[in-house]
Amino acid sequence: MSAQQVRLDAIANNLANVDTDGYKRDVAVHKAFAQLLLRRMDDDGAMGNPFGSSDVSPVIGKVGTGVENNELFTEFEQGALKETQNDFDVALDGSGFIAIQTPYGERYTRNGSFVLGKEGYLETKDGYPVLGENGPIKIKENNFTIDASGNIFINKTFQDDPFRLVSKDENTWDRLQKLDALKVVDFSKPRFLAKQGGSLYASTEDSGDARLMAAGSRPKVVQGFAEASNVNPVLEMVRMIEVNRAYEANQKTIQSEDAMLGKLINEVARI
Repeated sequence: MSAQQVRLDAIANNLANVDTDGYKRDVAVHKAFAQLLLRRMDDDGAMGNPFGSSDVSPVIGKVGTGVENNELFTEFEQGALKETQNDFDVALDGSGFIAIQTPYGERYTRNGSFVLGKEGYLETKDGYPVLGENGPIKIKENNFTIDASGNIFINKTFQDDPFRLVSKDENTWDRLQKLDALKVVDFSKPRFLAKQGGSLYASTEDSGDARLMAAGSRPKVVQGFAEASNVNPVLEMVRMIEVNRAYEANQKTIQSEDAMLGKLINEVARI
């Protein structure tokens, strides 16, 4: 029952974040306790074995002793990309994480729903600066573009004019100046990243340190899109029903055992 409660908590959290951009669903992983051997008591014959000893209580089977929670495993399966038409939104199409600067150190996210901060820096909705390879990214509204490799360009010719890259012809690129590139990282074992809340992850000893991804191995960066949660609400509801029924079955087993024990004490013992 305790194991089913952990599963239910994970499913409830997944359903609560079904509309959270970049959210990755959690799966409760359990492991079984060691099995016990069942032996036949009062056997009237000795059972020999290759070691020359005898056993008057031969093994007749095994019985399980339940399960316990092992870990909450995060599935980093790609979520669907949805168009927002917001230049500050970026989505990663492939594995990898965007680095974020926080008061607690560098953190990592798949949630690319960013905003322009009061001081002109690209930030998360919680106010944490988005990191480029050279530090926090300072831009102006309608005067920057991000290509598929995560490079950030600004219009160097008309700094105060609204500008949006619509083609890649030679004249257009001549007007652009590379400002920085998004700091996109990966990990040797991302499954061991620790969730920090606010769609942020922290590296752990098991996950390894963040490694800056080379240009050829980076995921595709898509500007004007956001990555949706990878939670399927229909499947999560089915899993919730399954957990509730399993919990009720275990509960009825305990109630039946309690009723039989009560009958044994109150009726049989009286006789």
